[in-house]
Amino acid sequence: IVIAQKADELRNAKAVAQWQSTLETYAYPFLNDGRKIDELTRHDVAKALEPIWQTKRETASRLQGRIKAIFDYAKASDAFKGDNPADFKTALEPLLGKQKKDAKEKQPALPHKQTGAFMVELRKREGLSARALEFAILTAARSGEVRGATWAEIDLPGRIWTVPAERMKAGKEHRVPLSDEVVKLLEALPRIVGNDYVFPAPRGGQLSDMSLTAVLKRMERGGLTQHGFRSTFRDWAGETTNHPREVIEHALAHQLKDKAERAYQRGTLWPKRVHLMADWANYCGQVAASNVVELKQGAA
Repeated sequence: IVIAQKADELRNAKAVAQWQSTLETYAYPFLNDGRKIDELTRHDVAKALEPIWQTKRETASRLQGRIKAIFDYAKASDAFKGDNPADFKTALEPLLGKQKKDAKEKQPALPHKQTGAFMVELRKREGLSARALEFAILTAARSGEVRGATWAEIDLPGRIWTVPAERMKAGKEHRVPLSDEVVKLLEALPRIVGNDYVFPAPRGGQLSDMSLTAVLKRMERGGLTQHGFRSTFRDWAGETTNHPREVIEHALAHQLKDKAERAYQRGTLWPKRVHLMADWANYCGQVAASNVVELKQGAA
C-alpha cells in the first residue's frame, strides 16, 4: 500500500522498482517473517540495516527511510502503536551508530590527452554497446541517459537530443547539442522495428547498466568507468579551453548554485554549448602529439 502511494510521488517506474527491490533484498528477510507489524521492534529494524549500514551507506540510508515510511503508515492506520522503531535519532542511532563519512570517491577517469588514442581503439569495436559508449563520451552524458535514449528524443535535422525530465538526475529536461560526429554515428545505427531505443539490447529493451563497463573491460581498460569520461570532458574543457564555466557545467547537466547564473543560462547558452560540444568531438578525433616519439637533434 505504501509503495502504491509513493508511486504518485516518485518520478518514474524505475524509482518505484528501487523501492520494492531494496525492501525485498534487505528488509523482508528480517521483517517479513510472518509476524504482524506490531510485533516488530527497533532491534529487528537494526538487524535488517546492520549488514549494509557502513558498507552500502547510501542504500542503507534510503532503506531506513523506506522502512520508517511503512511504520508511519501503520501508525496512521492503527496497525502499530508507539514510537516508530525505524526513526534514526530516537530508535536506531544508539544501536547502529552514525555512518562513517569519507571523501566522495572519484570515478576513475582517462587523462584527456589520451582521449584521441582511446577513441581510435573504441571505434574499431563492433556492437551497439561500443557505439553507446562512444555516444556517451561525445555527449558527456550519463550511462542511464544514453541507455534509455529513444529515437523519439532525437531530432537529427535540428541536431538536438532532448532528454525528458523523468530520465534526468535533476528532474529537469536537458537538451544536448549533437555534433557532426554524433550525427554520423546516429545515422549509421540500425533501426529495429518495434523497438524505439537508440541502443537496444540484443534481446530487446535497453542495454543493461553493465554493458558500457563490459566494453571497457574487453578493451582491457577495466580500471576506467563510463562516468569517468564526464570527468575527462570536464578536465579538458576547464584546463585547455576558454569555454565559460557555466557553459561546461550546463553541458554536464549540473545544477548551478548561483541564481543569476541559472537565469543567464536559460537564455543565452545554447549557441555556446553547440560550439563546446563541436570542439570536444574534434578533440576526441585527434591523437595527441605526445603519442609520437620525437628524435633528438643529432640522432643518427
